[in-house]
Formats: sequence, C-alpha cells, structure tokens
Amino acid sequence: MRDAYLIGAGQSAYGAFPEESYRSLFRTAFEAAAESVPDGFETDDVDEAFVGTLGVGGRQLGLSGPAVTEHVGLDGVPCTRVENACAASGFALRSAVQAVRSGMADVALAGGFEVMSDASSDVTKYWLGVSGETEWERLSGTTFAGVYAQMAAAHMAAHGTTREQLSRVAVKNHENAASNPHAQLDFPCSLEDAQSAPVVADPLTLYHCCPTSDGAAVALVASEDVVATYAADPIRIAGVGAASDDVGLFQRETYAGIPASRRAGEAAYEAAGIGPDDLDFAEVHDCFAIAELLAYEDLGFCERGEAGALIESGRTDRDGDLPVNTSGGLKAKGHPIGATGAGQAVEAFKQLTGAAGDRQLDDPVRGLTHNVGGSGGAAVVHVFERESEVGA
Repeated sequence: MRDAYLIGAGQSAYGAFPEESYRSLFRTAFEAAAESVPDGFETDDVDEAFVGTLGVGGRQLGLSGPAVTEHVGLDGVPCTRVENACAASGFALRSAVQAVRSGMADVALAGGFEVMSDASSDVTKYWLGVSGETEWERLSGTTFAGVYAQMAAAHMAAHGTTREQLSRVAVKNHENAASNPHAQLDFPCSLEDAQSAPVVADPLTLYHCCPTSDGAAVALVASEDVVATYAADPIRIAGVGAASDDVGLFQRETYAGIPASRRAGEAAYEAAGIGPDDLDFAEVHDCFAIAELLAYEDLGFCERGEAGALIESGRTDRDGDLPVNTSGGLKAKGHPIGATGAGQAVEAFKQLTGAAGDRQLDDPVRGLTHNVGGSGGAAVVHVFERESEVGA
C-alpha cells in the first residue's frame, strides 16, 4: 500500500450566503485548495473525486457529486457522492486516501458542501433530524439538539460535568474563531453569555449549539509516487480509522460516550504508530459543546469522566499542551454538514504548513481530525504529520 499525502486544502467562508449556490461555494473551495498546493496544481491532475453532502432542503439529491465537479472543470473524472450525515466529507477523505493507497489514483479530490440557510427553521430541523434513527427518534419528535441534550445529561449524571464546563467549550472555540477569516461566528463569547443564553434543549443553551451554515471545503490527496511534484515537505496522512454504530442513541451501550469515535480513534492511532500523547493539536466534532467533551474521552485525551476537568485546565486552549479546534470548530467556525470533515482537514493542512495566520501554533508536527455522523452512527479519524519532522 502506497503512502498518501495531503498536498492542498481550501474552503469557502462559512455562513449564510443567499447570493451563492452550492456550485459556486464548491468552486471557491476548489480554487483555494488548488492555490494552496506549494509547487503548483492543474485541474487535469485529478484522477478520482469523492464529494460529501447530506442534501439539506432536497436540492440535487441525485448526482450531486458530478454536479459540482463538472462545474470546476473535472469533466470525465469519476466522482462518487458520499453520504454519512455530518461525517460525509470525512468519509470522502477516507475514500480518497484508499484510492491513492490502492494505486487506483495518483491524485484524488475529497470535498463536501452544504447549503442550509435558505430553508425555514422547521425544514432545517427536519433535515438535521434525518441523521438520527427515523422511526423512534425523528418521527417521535426528538430533535438533533434533543439527542445531544440527552448525552449531556447522561454525562453530567455519571461524571458530575457542569454547565459551566460545557460553556468553556463555547468560550474557547469562539475565541479561536475570532482569528479565523472563514468562520461564521467570528466574535468572542463570555462564560456568562454561554451560561445565561436561552435554553435550546436542557441542559444545552444557544451558545452550546453550532449554527446552520452554508459552505464548502476541498482536500487534495496525492500518492508517494507523485507527491514530490507538488510539495518538497509534504503532509503525510499517517493513519485513518473509521467505525459505525447503531444509528439510534437509545440502541447503544452508553449515552455518555460515542463508541464509534473510540474505535475509529484507536484504529487511526494504530495505523499511524502513535498515541494521543503524540499529537500537537486536534480538530474534533463539536456540533454541540458536549460533543467536544465526549471526544476528549473517546479519543484518549483524558480518562473517562475527566473531560470537564480537562477543559477547565486550559490544556485544550490554543496556548495549551493540546490545542483543540483552533479553527473555532463546528461550534463557531460553522457546520455546513457535507463540508465539515474536509473543512477539518483544511485546518490541519494550514497548521502543519504554517499558514494558519493569527491562530498559528508553534511548529506543530502531528494533528488529528475527528468527524462524527449524526449522534455517533459513524465516525472517522485522520492523523496527519509533517514527514520531514517525524523523528527529527
């Protein structure tokens, strides 16, 4: 199996853009990704494409992948649409890595898009709900926020987690988003703001919830045989892990964790030959504040039940030992469902190539991205590393 490398990554801004279409957002992301390749990139170089989207609102549900790849000039390139709810483009990236490692492609595109702002709140609530179990969750009236509120309540009951600790996730990620020109909620949030905001689904307040977003992201993956054409100091995709689970929260072994995340993380660490202590940063799936705390435990950043103490310690702050969600995360950067996983790879690429601007970390070598579908029915984890610095 050949090594796979992340040679470029880019995204559109995330937010509400009534003047944009899903095609134009994807073009913006594709052009940004192509421009980010250190030694140049041509559209004709792409051998295979994988595009993630949920299809909020019902637009272009059939052939939505070719609809955007054709728009950016990839006529004739095989394209597969990937749908795994909020993990759609994370799994698209996994598919691109598999295509490159297998020899099927030398260069593969992984991307995603979503347009969510042009639907009413009731319609958007419906489309978010389709990522849960249909008969016993969505059709019985449970919302996406309601499912994560149950997870938060379970974690609080089991481990003493507090609303203040949930709120610290929001404060941290808003602070990071304020330094990200692509972020949707690019303004600070105080601890008091987060705790006193209107309740969406108890115990979650408005500031514990991600926004609905429009946006697109693209990552470009190359094989070890051609990577020198694109970058002298490439970013190796050192490990990939994925897992699935029961779609319905009520069907799983626990409400206070996401088993698919744990299994995906363990597989990615094993493939990369590292452990969580070897990471310099992570982008984790924080659609709600509780989701980030669950990720700390599921990915081995701390022991089970210690996530609240970890966020309070400051270790996951941008100046901490393990910065988490330097982009602002889904919570503040935004969460255009189909684009989120690829968007996490954009932040990893920027951090590892020194292109993260005001939020740039001090010489990171390894980073992780973690993307969850629904409330944990699927999860995918990628480990990225600056190959030239590994073992240096």
